[in-house]
Amino acid sequence: MNDKLNRMKILVPMLNEAARAYYGEDREIMPNIEYDKLYDELAALERETGIRLAGSPTSRVGYSVSTELRKETHAAPLLSLDKTKSAEELSAWLGDKTGLLSWKLDGLTIALTYRDGALVKAVTRGDGSIGEVITHNAETFKNLPLKINFKGELLLRGEAVIRYSDFERINEEIEEDAAKYKNPRNLSSGSVRQLKSEITAKRHVRFYAFGLARAEGMDFHDSRDEQMKFLMSLGFETVEYFLVTADTVAEEVHRFAERTAKSDLPSDGLVLIYDDIAYGESLGRTAKFPRDAIAFKWTDELATTTLTEIEWSASRTGLINPVAVFEPVEIEGSTISRAGVHNISIMEELELGIGDEIRVYKANMIIPQIEGNLTRSGNITIPAQCPVCGWATEIKNSGDVRSLYCTNPNCLAKQIKSFTHFVGRNALNIEGLSESTLEKFIAKGFIAELADIFRIDRYKDEIIEMEGFGERSCENLIAAVDTARQTTKARLLYSLGIPTIGLANAKLICKACGYDWSRIENVTTEELVEIDGVGAVMAENFVNWFADSDNQRRVGHILDQIRFDDAEGQSAGNSLEGRTFVITGSLSAYPNREALKTYIESRGGKVTGAVSEKTDYLINNDTTSDSSKNKKAKKLGVKIISEDEFREMAE
Repeated sequence: MNDKLNRMKILVPMLNEAARAYYGEDREIMPNIEYDKLYDELAALERETGIRLAGSPTSRVGYSVSTELRKETHAAPLLSLDKTKSAEELSAWLGDKTGLLSWKLDGLTIALTYRDGALVKAVTRGDGSIGEVITHNAETFKNLPLKINFKGELLLRGEAVIRYSDFERINEEIEEDAAKYKNPRNLSSGSVRQLKSEITAKRHVRFYAFGLARAEGMDFHDSRDEQMKFLMSLGFETVEYFLVTADTVAEEVHRFAERTAKSDLPSDGLVLIYDDIAYGESLGRTAKFPRDAIAFKWTDELATTTLTEIEWSASRTGLINPVAVFEPVEIEGSTISRAGVHNISIMEELELGIGDEIRVYKANMIIPQIEGNLTRSGNITIPAQCPVCGWATEIKNSGDVRSLYCTNPNCLAKQIKSFTHFVGRNALNIEGLSESTLEKFIAKGFIAELADIFRIDRYKDEIIEMEGFGERSCENLIAAVDTARQTTKARLLYSLGIPTIGLANAKLICKACGYDWSRIENVTTEELVEIDGVGAVMAENFVNWFADSDNQRRVGHILDQIRFDDAEGQSAGNSLEGRTFVITGSLSAYPNREALKTYIESRGGKVTGAVSEKTDYLINNDTTSDSSKNKKAKKLGVKIISEDEFREMAE
């Protein structure tokens, strides 16, 4: 008994500290799989001993809030859910009743209050009893209706989440590794609980309703399915759900599992709740859990494999991350052979070594992680030189985290933004070369300068073997690179990333130089400032950039790889001279808006992004829509025309 009690005394503060960091401070000090394992161990010990220590996480919903946001007590507690990892247990739990099986989204639970059709309050779950008022931030959620067609009071609950795609974009913009978010849940929590709503607005937070607490005067005939349909009719997005019985729940669980890896919304399992509201409420609740719903947690499929290499991956921040490479194993229907280790501290804690027997899994069935190391040889040598530039490395401490950095301020890996700009949509427009992909290619030595992008086919065999690639995706990339060889002088000029030179300026300069590349490279400051729209600072930046011998050499290498469009600069007439257009909606006669914009400019017209008093025409095939641009055009007296009408005008 003493051994079990002592173990409980160790587990309670350990789990509390981990949960406090995760829920209250938006950081992670242990993997979810480790937390769940220790939590289950504590719960089992409490059952065996009949003892529950003060402050045990098994009896607490959340953690006390500690920000400067105003606090408020919930009208009814927002409890967490009991959980299972067995579909058979879900079936037994449901019995002869019908249930709603839905995603368990991994974000921050929010309670919303509407009165007479207007959002009046948004409160986080907090500790389940007291939450933080974040109404000012909820008003910036991307998909939340601020006005609804309902009179009376409406109380609902849902999850505020950030999609994986937005999470990756935001993390790429953060320079310091210590400041990066570990997962979308942490980012969502930190974004929702901001004091300044403009920060929340930039994070693209979305709200998905999962329950209705009150709708004044409404009768849903004791059906949660009817409640969810009602919320959808008011304009709310709800968690995706399906009606299930004991006979069908296992099949639906399997279908959800198959779609997890492809979903852009972070989830950590499923939720099953009785459709019959009265029956569910009659069951009551425990101190921590309601009895009308249960959570299903994905069982982390573990595989044992052998660590073959630690690959050191340099990034644009100078951070050099260790990446574990191991013998390929199949988990959750796909083969994995790599897992991020994040920093030196984690690598040392796991005591990783070449040849070690390690256990790996996919967190939330998506992200490869190392669960443990059975051998723990610790024979990895931390590199003294950067794998990209060869300069000396140094270890920096940020709190308790030790990370490896390159000391070279001009390391090629730190220049990733110039490569990303070069392949961007308005520049060379090479599809398939994201910033993260470019980082990987640079780290592997495939790319050392911009012109190397056009020689990427030399590494076809190596790329096919890289995680996230295959033969088809590699061929698509090579084809996109080959297509980009045919370009215009204006696009190339813009792609070089000359300070203050945007695409519009690049077009003006090319036109003024008669589309002669030799003249463009050697144009003088005096000639540039004579161009309408080019100022003195811009002219100086331009001339200084081309005067640099390294830049001349790089441009020369690019010119060896590309072909200029002969049609550039040939006049198509000035039928649109002096007219300003705005383009919106879908197109049919032109492949995209950029193509239509190029056509308008070739005929002397101008294209802007917003409707204003200076706009002559708004091009929109849906001329009767209630879009914001249509409304503004009508208000300002701007004529709205379709593509067909535009083509008649332009000819």
